[in-house]
Amino acid sequence: MVDLSAAPSPPVSKTIDQWRADAEAHEQAGRFEEAEALLVQIVNAAPNYHPALHQAAILSYKRKRPREAIARFERVLELAPDVALYHRNICELYRSQSRLDDALAHGKRAVELAPLDPGAAYNLGVIHYDRLEIPQAIVSIRRSLELEPNQPAAHFELAEGLLLTGQFKEGWEEYEYRFDLPNAPKLLPPNDRPLWDGKPMPDGTLMLIGDQGFGDTIQFCRYIPEVAKICPNLIMACSSEMKPIVMQQAGITKYFDRWEHMPAFDAYCSLSGLPRLFGANLDTIPAPIPYVKADPAKVEHWRRRLDMLVPKGYRRIAVVWSGRPTHGNDFNRSMSLSRLEALAKLDGVALLSVQMGPGQAEIGRYFGRAPLINLGAEIQDFTDTMAIFECIDRLVAVDTGVAHLAGAMGKPVSILVPFAPDWRWLLDRTDTPWYPTVTLHRQDGPGKWDTAIASMLATVKAELS
Repeated sequence: MVDLSAAPSPPVSKTIDQWRADAEAHEQAGRFEEAEALLVQIVNAAPNYHPALHQAAILSYKRKRPREAIARFERVLELAPDVALYHRNICELYRSQSRLDDALAHGKRAVELAPLDPGAAYNLGVIHYDRLEIPQAIVSIRRSLELEPNQPAAHFELAEGLLLTGQFKEGWEEYEYRFDLPNAPKLLPPNDRPLWDGKPMPDGTLMLIGDQGFGDTIQFCRYIPEVAKICPNLIMACSSEMKPIVMQQAGITKYFDRWEHMPAFDAYCSLSGLPRLFGANLDTIPAPIPYVKADPAKVEHWRRRLDMLVPKGYRRIAVVWSGRPTHGNDFNRSMSLSRLEALAKLDGVALLSVQMGPGQAEIGRYFGRAPLINLGAEIQDFTDTMAIFECIDRLVAVDTGVAHLAGAMGKPVSILVPFAPDWRWLLDRTDTPWYPTVTLHRQDGPGKWDTAIASMLATVKAELS
């Protein structure tokens, strides 16, 4: 969404102007308490002075106090119902609280009041996307870009809408704007080497870069053998965690995980840029499943370990209910362990938690019928996770990296997908061309997991029968 920004001030006394300037300086410096104290003084002195109340609402938003921020914004709109900026800015708050109907109403009102404001059109497009009104989202985002072409966030939002609806050719081009997003890390250190254009490099050295999260790296590393066919001198820059997976792809001559170890190269390309260069569409996605395999010695270790932990004759279902909390869409994609209660009631099933991170804390509050065995503390790296997946019947997971890993291994996977899904899962499908053994179970409304969970249960029960 567009950053919440302060409204322009109407003519007021110099004292209040100075207070607001001081409050803004405190806010920009991260001194939120001082900024709050000054804004409260202004609002107490001039209760109907909506620019100060708007600034206070923004401060509440930055302090992660959504209820307070919404209350302040709603008061602002009572005082100034025809200021487009106020309608535009409240959209993100309502969106973050899954109040999409309210967000849509204010998004539309902002566009009505300021039809030439690219930020208002962009915000409306994001709300339409979250409501899974993708054609309307694309129209709004295109309108925003007509008004202001230099908007990386709008280009990236357009890419997601296009890719989600299978419009891959234009979608991949727009997807390249991800590197220009605010706060996006640089792809690599400054250099004078060119971005690879996809043409053969029989003599030069090409560097591929694992540029996104674990799931993206797993999804796109399938292209590495295709690259190696035309670029035999291929080096790989990627995180150390990914090495056991990425190095299974044929053709890599050198792997490094620190820029100070970077060898000489002639051109570079991100892993996530390969689908564009290879013209990926629904019919040409390479799927040599499996393209990731577990180490046999590790598999034998975990087979013996699980034979000790899991009651004999029980079906083994690995579970992951929460993703990385810092992920921008985590509030939509993650759930609590308690939401899998119905799965835990099935007879003859043992749940194996491969959950990592803060979500593991929920295991201590589990009281389901099925045994829940916490493997997280014993998982050292992805080699352990891959070996565990060789010893299970199915993985049930939210949209996280381990779901990609099991899919790349050709294991049965149920992915619980949010109402407005990530672009790679497309629309209205229970399958995916990226991973033939994956089944998708979708929410039927924002935040509504019941239908997705019921669909997943039906799949599991069919396997048990």
